[in-house]
Amino acid sequence: MRKFSKLFFVSLSILSFLVIVTPATAQNKKPVLNAEQVRWNKHAKQITIIRDEWDIPHIYGKTDADAVFGLLYAQCEENFPQIEKNFLEMLGRTAEMEGPKAIYDDLMMRLIQDSTAAIKDYEKSPEWFKKLLQAHADGINYYLFTHPEVHPKVISYFKPWYHLMWTDGSVSPTKSAGIRAADVERFYGENKSASAYNSSTAMNFDMEEKTLRGSNGFAIAPKHSKSGNAMLYINPHVPFYFRSEMHMSSEAGLNVYGAVTWGQMFIYQGFNEKCGWMHTSSYADVADVYEEKVSNLNGKWNYEYDKQSYQVNTRSIPVQYVENGIVKTKSFTTYKTNHGPVMASKNNKWLSLQENNRSLNALMECWIRTKAENIQAYQKALSLLANNSNNTVYADASGNIAYWHGNFMPKRNPIYDYSMPVDGSTSATNWNGVHTLDQIVQSINPINGWLQNCNATPYAVAGDNSPKATSYPAYMAPDGQNGRGVNAMALLAKIDKIDIDELIKIGYNKHLSAFDLLLPSFIDYTKTITLNSEQQKAVNYLANWNHDADTNSIATTIAIEFATRWALEIAPPATEEAGTQIIKKYEHMVSDVPNEKKLQILDSTLLQLVKIHGTWELPWGNINRYQRVNPGASFNDNAASIAVGQTSSKWGQLPAFESKRLENTKNRYGFSGNSFVAAVSFGKKVAAKTIITGGQRRFADSKHFTDQAQMYIDGNFKTIHFYKADVLAHKVTSYKPGFAK
Repeated sequence: MRKFSKLFFVSLSILSFLVIVTPATAQNKKPVLNAEQVRWNKHAKQITIIRDEWDIPHIYGKTDADAVFGLLYAQCEENFPQIEKNFLEMLGRTAEMEGPKAIYDDLMMRLIQDSTAAIKDYEKSPEWFKKLLQAHADGINYYLFTHPEVHPKVISYFKPWYHLMWTDGSVSPTKSAGIRAADVERFYGENKSASAYNSSTAMNFDMEEKTLRGSNGFAIAPKHSKSGNAMLYINPHVPFYFRSEMHMSSEAGLNVYGAVTWGQMFIYQGFNEKCGWMHTSSYADVADVYEEKVSNLNGKWNYEYDKQSYQVNTRSIPVQYVENGIVKTKSFTTYKTNHGPVMASKNNKWLSLQENNRSLNALMECWIRTKAENIQAYQKALSLLANNSNNTVYADASGNIAYWHGNFMPKRNPIYDYSMPVDGSTSATNWNGVHTLDQIVQSINPINGWLQNCNATPYAVAGDNSPKATSYPAYMAPDGQNGRGVNAMALLAKIDKIDIDELIKIGYNKHLSAFDLLLPSFIDYTKTITLNSEQQKAVNYLANWNHDADTNSIATTIAIEFATRWALEIAPPATEEAGTQIIKKYEHMVSDVPNEKKLQILDSTLLQLVKIHGTWELPWGNINRYQRVNPGASFNDNAASIAVGQTSSKWGQLPAFESKRLENTKNRYGFSGNSFVAAVSFGKKVAAKTIITGGQRRFADSKHFTDQAQMYIDGNFKTIHFYKADVLAHKVTSYKPGFAK
């Protein structure tokens, strides 16, 4: 019955469009439309989607809400499954698709992000913003109702408050101060006797985990630009195909181009005609864990605060999950103190989390910045102080360049170390409001004329002209330095005047700065001992290598495989903040692992390569490959693939190509790294070149599946179409949502 009703509704919706196009039906009657259908029809009538030669959608609407509706419709055309998946995660409903294994991931999200609060935020939203939220849901729902062949796994109808559960554009925006779903399970799971979090179960933060979420942003002032215009380099590192390239415009002043995260209503990283922004993940401290002193009195839990006892608040959270095709429910009695939800325990003390993971202002900030026309307007958006996970690299048409380290920044007592759980029984550790925008770490128009951030310390963003750490509390910027940051500073310090193509060349620099630190002392050691012939040959490759990754380089193969094993000898850092200290990680690899052990690791590396490939003398491009497969399909050594010279950015290379072997492959295949990349020049007219991983479409039956793949690997960017005349000149298809192209 439900299926019949849906099909009938689809038919009625399509019929209503025929009525709009043709004044009367054969019976000279119009079907009765409900309010939602009327709203859909009005949006669709006022929207045109033009796809160019790369299949990039350019969405034109009369109002901003029209543009949002069209943006989500276009996203659904390309990747509705990922949209649904992203919202299931943020709603804490992933187990309804993935089963029992996701129960505690969902519980963690539900502890942190309350849907009741999101609904209230929607209800109190300004009317103009409420229209955007409604249009966001309408665009998805309209797509589903006009495409009955698309079958959602869980969410068949999207509500306008859903977007307020995901108010940031990041890949993994939730800040949990290091607490993970496994810790939540130990506390709330059935085996509570094993729930205590202690030193033996302490969380570790591996270097690789930190770098897989990396990104690079560069801003170039007019003094270093051949055109005399400021330039911006946008280089997020995310899982391949996680974002798409789109352009949205309205008659209400919106005209913005860039990358969208599937399911969101704004351009996350991109530019309009007057300014552009690149976000790098920030490790500024925006979420803290508190140790609570709890006791059970007469069956009720209490916590101590400033020498007084308060009752712990409880809330029942039902988590639905699917098992053997049946939807089941597991309910949890959860706890909350004045700091926030209780997430785990340590040494018989409960751990509560204080955070700001979702808010109305955060989502409004993401929208407002897309319409900023100058640095003052951009700063006004930032002054909402609500974004908890992003740094910003900025450039504009007036020649300004700027960097802001984070945005939402709680004030704290600097005598405490908030990188570790702090005492929750005293108000001395409490947050005390938030820092104003002018108080956070930032750099605006430094005299050196360039800015860079590669998920590293802000105290190096402008080289010697960077902000000074002594001017700020430690919690504002615990981020350490990494190899990418070192590489970027060295390259930018050498520039005189460059153009867009030269900026792209810098962004695609393949020097692996980690090996400038890792290899010299080891190579010196090998000169003092007698090596066998295989060892000597391998060391010679490394000694004669310039530390640049290259498809034809045997040394690159040896170095990457060798260092990957070598890094396992170093204990992972114990805090998220320590996990950002990548240069220190390199230094520990050098100093803490005996040279004799390093030589043993080199031997085992060579033996493993021989075992897999029959020889260890392999050019990097022979085993490091790009291959795009249909969603759900597996990589295949026998299928076509492309050699890639890039490697993991954790070794200091600026472009990222994270690759690995699978159980059924001998070769390594890329799965994360460079995604949407753009180089933008601002002046009287904006000019930009971009590239995206593989192509715009997600299925192999489309010519746009891999039409950008070789260009992406080579750093050969396409010129984009920003102005309407250029879009029309390169039009391939033009259509209204819901109609055949």
